[in-house]
Amino acid sequence: MVADSGSFSPSAGKPAQVVAAWLERGLAIELCEPTPVTVDQLARAHDRAHVEAILACRKPNGFGNTSPEVAATLVHTSGAMLSAARRAIADRAIACAPASGFHHAMHHIAGAFCTFNGLMVAALALHHEDGARRVGVLDYDMHYGNGTVDIIERTGAAFVTHYTAAEHYDSPHHAARLLAELPARVRAMAGCDVVLYQAGADQHAADPLGGVLTTAELARRDEIVFAELAALGVPVAWNLAGGYQRDPDGSLRPVLEIHENTARAAIAAAPAFRRSPI
Repeated sequence: MVADSGSFSPSAGKPAQVVAAWLERGLAIELCEPTPVTVDQLARAHDRAHVEAILACRKPNGFGNTSPEVAATLVHTSGAMLSAARRAIADRAIACAPASGFHHAMHHIAGAFCTFNGLMVAALALHHEDGARRVGVLDYDMHYGNGTVDIIERTGAAFVTHYTAAEHYDSPHHAARLLAELPARVRAMAGCDVVLYQAGADQHAADPLGGVLTTAELARRDEIVFAELAALGVPVAWNLAGGYQRDPDGSLRPVLEIHENTARAAIAAAPAFRRSPI
């Protein structure tokens, strides 16, 4: 899942750092090896020729290059999202795909640090292979999920309930309203077999491509999402989404701290899922 993307975005190199930080902190997590997706699974969400050209390094990926290292990660990042969703459904609880780079990837266009849309790859696989009747995509990345919208429209995936927060909140002046309206946004996912939650670190007010919320408000965002889904009895698979802050020395410490807070909120909410009505 890890590569040097050769770009401004740290997303392709972030998974290993995030998981290493969680292990160093002693977080109560279970690591499971995800199953990579197939070309057929990718081609449900994307044009097959587009998929094959990117994997063969004949067409630029979402980072604007044809890196073989990036291409080699792509079946694993989408695979992590699908595997996390399947694990969440099986356990009726929470799972995480420590991956990024999904929601700007369109049916036949890659860009904005996103190559394949793992959200829609997972949703379509769950629907066609596992019989999921309804899949929620709750997108609290800072940026609008245009790729997800495009794929839903092109594939006729009416079974996907999609919400992208960037449509309504784009400055710190919106923070209080975002948090006040969040429970209702989550409750709109009632009846979903699983919710795919983009817990974007780039919603932080200090993010160079953000932001709306403070660190404490981001933590509260995640607590609300997990608590409301637990109350609904809806499993959730979350991912890292965006995050672009760096320390002066270039490290990702600010982003790692935000992802750690999300993981802690998920761990704290796990018992409530076990008590939820099924």
